[in-house]
Parts: sequence; C-alpha cells; structure tokens
Amino acid sequence: MDLNALTQSEIRNMTLECDKIGGINLSQGISNLKLDVTLSNQANESILNGYNYYTQFDGVDELKKAICAKAQNYNNITCDSSKNIVVSSGATGAFYSSCFALLKPEDEVIVFEPFYGYHVNTLRAVGVRPIFVSLELPTLQINYDEIIKRITKKTKAILICTPANPSGKIFSEQELLKLGEICKTHNLLVFTDEIYEYFLYDGKKHISPASLEIFKDNTITISGFSKTFSITGWRVGYCIVPEEYHEIIGHISDLIYVCSPSPFQYAVAQGINKIGDSFYMNIINNFTKKRNLLSDTLTDIRLTPLIPEGAYYILADVSPVKGDSIKEKAMRILDQTKIACVPGSAFYSSKKGNNIVRFCFAKEDYELEKACENLLKLKI
Repeated sequence: MDLNALTQSEIRNMTLECDKIGGINLSQGISNLKLDVTLSNQANESILNGYNYYTQFDGVDELKKAICAKAQNYNNITCDSSKNIVVSSGATGAFYSSCFALLKPEDEVIVFEPFYGYHVNTLRAVGVRPIFVSLELPTLQINYDEIIKRITKKTKAILICTPANPSGKIFSEQELLKLGEICKTHNLLVFTDEIYEYFLYDGKKHISPASLEIFKDNTITISGFSKTFSITGWRVGYCIVPEEYHEIIGHISDLIYVCSPSPFQYAVAQGINKIGDSFYMNIINNFTKKRNLLSDTLTDIRLTPLIPEGAYYILADVSPVKGDSIKEKAMRILDQTKIACVPGSAFYSSKKGNNIVRFCFAKEDYELEKACENLLKLKI
C-alpha cells in the first residue's frame, strides 16, 4: 500500500474552505433534507427497547430480510437473507470489505472516470491498482475497445457506479450487457455502487447489473440508505453477494467495522418496510426541480452544465472562470459567490478534469435558491 497516495479528499478540503467563510456547501454529497418520521421514531424506539449492542457479523435479520424483499421488488435480484446479504458501515464499508476480501495486492480493477475518489482510494488502500478508462464527454459513452486494451493478467474486476457519482450517468441495459460479455470473456468480478438508485430523471430506469443473467454469479452489488433516507451519519449500507463470498466479506466487515449501528439497522428495516411508494416518487419529482434550477443557473452564467440522468450532482465546464488551475477556479467561485464546488481534478487521473467542477444540489429549496442567487454574482 502506498500511504503517500492516500490523502484527504478534495471534497472535504472544499468543505473546510466553505466552512471558513460561512458559505453554502455544494461540494459534499450531504443531503440536508428532513428525516422521515418513520425513521426517527423507530430509531428512538430501538434505543429505548435496548437494541444497543453488537449485532451478528452480517447484520440483524430484520434488516437483511427487508433488503432481500426490496432487492426482489425494486432491483429484480433474487437473494437469501442468510446467504447473500452483508450489512456494513455504509456502502463505503461494504465496498472496502468486499475489496479486502476478494482482491489481493497488485491486482488491477478497471475504473471509469470521472470517478468517485473514495472508490479509487479504497482500491489503493488494499493495494489494488485502479486502471482508468475515460467516459467520453459530454456523451459519457463507453469505449469498449479501450477497456479490452487495458485488461491484463492482473485485471480482476470492473467497477460500475450507476447512477454515477459525479457524472450522473445511468448505465443502460445495452451498455451493461456489453460490459457483461467482456467480464465473462476475461473472468472478471464486477463491483457495483448503486447508492443513488432512486435518484432518476427524465423517465430513466435503474438497472442493477446483478439482475441480468450474465452478471448473476460474479457481481458484488453495493448500496445503502445514506442518500435515499438522508441519513449519511447513520452508516447503514450493504452488499448483495454470491453465497460463496458471503462469509468472507461478512467476517472482514466484522473485523474492520464490528457492525453498523444496531438501533439504526432496526430503524432502516422499518423504513424499507413502511415508507410508501410516494416517498420515492417525491425524490424523483423534487430532485428533478432542483437539478433544473441549478443547471439553468449555471447556463445563465455561461458555466455549461452536463445534465445528469441520475444522482444529485452536476458537472459544469468552468473554462470561462479565471485561474491557472482548476483548484484556483473553484476557489475563485467560492470567494466571489460563497458557493463551494469540487475541482474536477478530484475525479480524474489525468488533466481531463482541469476545466470541470462538481456541484451538489441535494439541498432544501430555500438554500439551493440562495446558492443560485449567489452564483449569478459570479464575474467571468
């Protein structure tokens, strides 16, 4: 492991810079939307009922059963709660435990860029080398020939994030099937991050790779509830895995994290079971409006947005902003408008992100409206 390669994320750096001036943080992917009372009531009840101790290594039965039912109904994935589910400390914990369990130092994993920094740092933390393949901007098309070219004897897996952070790309069934053929030919594992699975726009549908026959036996499906339920601090995530990987991933999660917080596991189980379809439709409707507000504002100030299909981020071309580096441009935006964004260098291994920043629109309407008012003050 190269510890020098592991640094604090640019997302957190910009958050700190934003806090210094009391700005509006559109850099970090934290939703400040109100907590559903089903979750808060059940969390309090769980604590009062004494669910305050370690859980079994792969999570409480109530939550695993709820995840299985949700996976069947929403993701079209059939699984067994005792054989295929591991609950961990957020989706990040599930991903780290899976990588630690199934990969070894010097292995290689294909990663699409723009990438999410925690994915890359997690791979590096377990000694794995990320191999980057760029999605073409602005279409975000996949270069399949480039993927095949980058595969070596050391390549063990492909990482798919859908809907993607930071681009908002949703991988279509056709794209997934082509990737599945590559994985089958080269005997590759597939790690997916589907944490934004309910944040979908313009009629787009989320397709879990593991729901497709070609991915059935080689896919680690990773997700959680931090974004959907606005509980990023609760640390409740999970992975759905082939039975042969269940115990080793669960034991690694147990060794590193012990367990996801017990009362919150019970609360999330009730949230999955009791929160109705209207909640998820409201996510689509409300976040579509937020996306449109921010993207229209960026267009008005000549920072061309890449309109996302999913998730709650917008990449924007900030070429007109003065600055010798993308970090200087991001800081100029912060200084002039008190709005924090993330420099595109955080999402690329090369200089392709040198004129791109990421904005997060998971904010209450009043705060996002204020942020857009501030952005209109930017002097190009």
